This record gives sequence, C-alpha cells and structure tokens, in this order.
Amino acid sequence: MSDTSPGDPMAEAFEAQRDRLRAVAYRMLGSHADAEDVVQEAWLRLSRQDAASIHNLAGWLTTVAGRISLDVLRSRQARPEASYGDRLSELVVTLDDSPVPEDDAVLADSVGLALLVVLESLGPSERLAFVLHDLFAVPFDEIGHILGRSTAATKMLASRARRKVQAVERPTGVGREQREVVQAFLAAARRGDFAELLRVLDPEVKLTVDTPSGMVVTLGATKVATGAQLSARAAAQGRAVLVDGRPGIMSWREDGTPLSVVAFTVVDGRITDITVVIDPAKLALMGLPGPA
Repeated sequence: MSDTSPGDPMAEAFEAQRDRLRAVAYRMLGSHADAEDVVQEAWLRLSRQDAASIHNLAGWLTTVAGRISLDVLRSRQARPEASYGDRLSELVVTLDDSPVPEDDAVLADSVGLALLVVLESLGPSERLAFVLHDLFAVPFDEIGHILGRSTAATKMLASRARRKVQAVERPTGVGREQREVVQAFLAAARRGDFAELLRVLDPEVKLTVDTPSGMVVTLGATKVATGAQLSARAAAQGRAVLVDGRPGIMSWREDGTPLSVVAFTVVDGRITDITVVIDPAKLALMGLPGPA
C-alpha cells in the first residue's frame, strides 16, 4: 500500500522505482512483509531529502534500500527468530496458463525458494554484495560504500557468496520436462499406480505439509507415494500454477477462497521435494490468484 501523494513529482518518481526496490528488499530478506517495510522506510527517507541533492534517484534509492535491508539482516543475527522453514507463506504463486518455451528464460531469472534458503546461509555483507551485484548489477564501488569496505574487499565478498550459491543444485525454471514429470506423478496418483509413483519420485524425496497445526514432514519415496492420493485430489479440482518458478497446483473452495497450494521441485527427471500449504491463515497471507 502506497503512502505517496498523487501529483507530487518526487512521489511519482518514487513509484516508478517501487517494484525494483521491493525486488531488491525481498531478495535480501526473503519476506514480502519485510520488503514492503523497507520500501516504505525508503520513501520516508526520500521525503525528508532535498530532491535537488539527488543526481541519480534509482541509485540513491537502491543504496538506501540496501542499507535498510542490511540493518534488518544484522538485527536478525543479533535476535535469531523463526527458521526459514516457518515462512512458507512467502511463496509466490502465479497461474500457469499457457507455458511456451520462451517462458523458461524468464522463469530462470526468478528467485525461488531454493535460492532464498541458500541466501539465508550467507552473512549480511555477503548477501548484500551478491544480491546487489549479481542480481541487480549495482557496481562494486557503490556496494562497498554501503558496507564501508573497499571495492576489492566487496568483490571478494560477492565471489565467496557466489561460490556458495553455485554449490547448491537448484532448478532454473519450469520446462516441458518438469511439467511432464509432475503430470506423470499426478496421473499415477489418480490411478493408484504405486510403481509409477516410485519411478518419478526421488528415493529421498521430502514432502512438507503446512497445516493449521504446524509442519508435517514425510521423507522417502515409499512413504510419499503411499500418501500421494492427497495431491491427486488437489490436482483434480485445481489449476496449474507456478510456485516460486516451480510447477504446482492450486485449488479453491466453492466460495473462491484458496483451499491448497502444491509445489513440486524436479531435478534430473525426478521429484525431489513437494510442498503443500493447506493452512487457511497462511494461504490468506500469500496474495493468491482467484479461480478463473
């Protein structure tokens, strides 16, 4: 929600940058709510600034958003809070209406849950250097100014963070093969074809169900396949969606409110992770699309 005033040139200039600032803050913090707070704080700081003193508004705002996000990350380190696994409500869900090959290049640029998880393992300075430089092309000297470090030291931080991120195997978008694997899983679940379910599930697949009572985790292909009918029922009344760039299924109640979101991670032709959100409170916070 915007606190800016229509017709104000500074406000209009800020609104043109809002989406980018929100993206920077989200990739830094992994939380939509925290990202919105950063954006609003950036606006408050801009509103107190002499506009004539700002020669590059986009750069100035990116620097401010980076500094605010850095403060939040450092505060988290000082006061450890809930683990990332408790924040599944941050999943980004969009309808997957007409996938075409060109979509894959766009989806590959999306930051999904796997990357956010590995970013959580980085120190605040590493995370800032990596996010601002590798994801938003901010020059190292500007990042160094935020961190109070030399350009060379900032490059080293980003390089170290990059190696950690690259060490994590993660899907890079949804292609035809991933969709076909998910469809094969759902079809096998509907038929009760246990052998086919085991074929498409990774032996160490992890199923996480976010319920009103908390997280329920199931490990291993045999146990996940046994309960696969739950996913099949959700798919039967649902629509294909993208969940953080991963193939998924979403279903709604008769009154149009969300019933469930199911997301699949596919690596090397097998499903390695299934995330199911059925907690109404979590679903209500996710800004989900309505049924068409």
